[in-house]
Amino acid sequence: MFTVVDGDRVERIDARPGPGGRPFAPLDRPLLGWERKPHGWCRDDACLPAARAAAIETPDGVDVAAFAELTGHVAVVDAAERALALAAAAPRLTVAEAPDFELDGVRLADFRGRKVALVFWASWCGCRYDLPAWEERHAALRDHGFTVVSVACDRSAGDARPWIEEANATHPALVDTEGVVAELYNVINVPTVVWIDEEGRIARPQDTQTATDLFRSMNGLDSQESYAALRRWVVDGDAGLDRAQVREHLRVPTAEEQRARAHARLAVWLAREGRDEAARRHVAEAAALAPHDVAIRRGLMPLTGDDPFGDAYFALRDELEKAGIPIYRPLPTRPGTSV
Repeated sequence: MFTVVDGDRVERIDARPGPGGRPFAPLDRPLLGWERKPHGWCRDDACLPAARAAAIETPDGVDVAAFAELTGHVAVVDAAERALALAAAAPRLTVAEAPDFELDGVRLADFRGRKVALVFWASWCGCRYDLPAWEERHAALRDHGFTVVSVACDRSAGDARPWIEEANATHPALVDTEGVVAELYNVINVPTVVWIDEEGRIARPQDTQTATDLFRSMNGLDSQESYAALRRWVVDGDAGLDRAQVREHLRVPTAEEQRARAHARLAVWLAREGRDEAARRHVAEAAALAPHDVAIRRGLMPLTGDDPFGDAYFALRDELEKAGIPIYRPLPTRPGTSV
């Protein structure tokens, strides 16, 4: 048996190690929600033609990792732990339509007709102190057809809940324990804010915004400037970027970033299972693939016994600064201005 970790879904499949330790599953059983039929592998109305699947079907069965990649995923295999993790090979992220999601019983589509600020934060980041200020912005602007939806990038809901309760949040305050929404929006650090207009289009892509000036000496960000920009968008309809600029600044994930997310996903599952040494291997693999992804690297620090507020974080900052990799990525506030 192998375990497949795919976002918020963990599935045990009947598979055995084949060449290179890769899992091979029987041809006559469903696999990852797909079923083999005479004309190919099918799930609902989608079918993978038999001719395309033929190369991964062997006397040992079907190569599970290769099958996952044919169905639009990247796959990371840990043969020793009998586990593999998946991430989307090419998440759907365009300016035309913000990816929908459902988390904690809330769907993004529920807010169609209102402007939405998706606010990504985490308990392991100083941006946790901004949550009450985001609640204040939500309260001040909601009568103008605006909603804050905060998304905590925490691996445990228990880590985020005290900060949500302290903020007395009346806005939808969600916890993305499996990193599903962060993956959809290619969030590589927090705080990151995405603006979504009434028609469900991205009006402002991944932007480093703060709601207080607590850490202005470190990040150089002006919370009042970001609030003024938010008001202009909500009240006057001026997002500060034209559509061409939105398209230019939208960060679409690379294959390496997605493979790093699969490694991170596997690391978290292994740690939850008490397999700490194996988890550390995948933490290191994720960092090697996406060294710039602070959300992954800092978010996984507790798995290796490091303090995300301590020396390990400042060592990460020094590493990125020496490599010329920006930690914060604010966008221009007015059309025609530069970052």
